[in-house]
Amino acid sequence: MNPGTGRYEILLQRCAGLKPVPTAVAHPCEKTALEGAIDAGQKGLITPILVGPTKRIQEIAKTSGIDLGQVEMIDTPHSHESAAKAVQLVREGKAELLMKGSLHTDELLSAVVAKETGLRTARRISHAFIMDAPNYHKVFLVTDAAINIAPGLEDKVDICQNAIDLCESLGVKNPKVAILAAVETVTSKMPATIDAAALCKMADRGQIRNGQLEGPLAFDNAISKQAAETKGIHSDVAGDPDILLVPDLESGNMLAKQLTFLAGAESAGLVLGARVPIILTSRADSVRSRIASCAVAMLVANARREALQRVA
Repeated sequence: MNPGTGRYEILLQRCAGLKPVPTAVAHPCEKTALEGAIDAGQKGLITPILVGPTKRIQEIAKTSGIDLGQVEMIDTPHSHESAAKAVQLVREGKAELLMKGSLHTDELLSAVVAKETGLRTARRISHAFIMDAPNYHKVFLVTDAAINIAPGLEDKVDICQNAIDLCESLGVKNPKVAILAAVETVTSKMPATIDAAALCKMADRGQIRNGQLEGPLAFDNAISKQAAETKGIHSDVAGDPDILLVPDLESGNMLAKQLTFLAGAESAGLVLGARVPIILTSRADSVRSRIASCAVAMLVANARREALQRVA
């Protein structure tokens, strides 16, 4: 694994001085999941509330050398109940963030999207990878590579707006969005190119706000200014995107994992569009990635607090 560029450390520095965010951690019944939550708590990013089988969590902590200290724990019999109870804590205002432990993603999201008891809003839920790649000059997002399998045009509007809002929470104003396809020309043979063109026009009409959109763009001319100019594309987005909006989950998931395993990128992950940010990491993710996800979520939660205070 690449040791990192130091950009995540800058992210952690931005969190200094902010109050830890109460976070419901759903079913942290595996060493890395538990360690990530406890470490994030010790770094002052979150105040973890561990929701799961208490005895099992304590046994994992003991065998793994993890000091639970005085962390609050809520006993549940199984992962399904852990997810439901963690979501309930958010609904009751006892937690401002939700964090995935070692349960399956579908199980947690089923509790999140439940019609009567979940955390849905009018916005479609989507996922964003926050990527730090050594060969790129800044942190950027890849979305959606984990939730929406084959999003339609209206779905992509929400996916795009969720990502733009996340960038704003991280201090990036008017973020640049590269809408990816296999080619940079619009053709009826590739629906992704038509969606890209429509999204750009929708942004012109105010249907997508506070972002600078360009597309369709192939990956090379999205990332490389030189590649874009070679193909006659003159754009402020090309070569400098903050967000890569992918056509579908399969392409996005492969892109994110290629960046991680071939390019040495580090990634954090958040689910957006629910009432609160959801820290969603893979069971294969390192503790460092989980800490980075918590740092991003903390900044988003803090931005939400400030927005609510302005309205009040």
